[in-house]
Amino acid sequence: MTREEALPLVERLMNPETPEEKCSEILVALEQGLACPHISDYIFWSTDPNLTPEKVVDRSMTYKAIAL
Repeated sequence: MTREEALPLVERLMNPETPEEKCSEILVALEQGLACPHISDYIFWSTDPNLTPEKVVDRSMTYKAIAL
């Protein structure tokens, strides 16, 4: 998933008017597309008052899985 594809999805997730069932679908798509299992933490549990969709996507795209 590209940054341009992920950005509108994160914007929808961060919109309080988006229905919960739609949020679940979007979150699954983002986790699969970006391969970042922490994206929901970045959106829903962040303590950053200046959090933007751009910051969430950029942070998610830098995630690298650890090979065990």
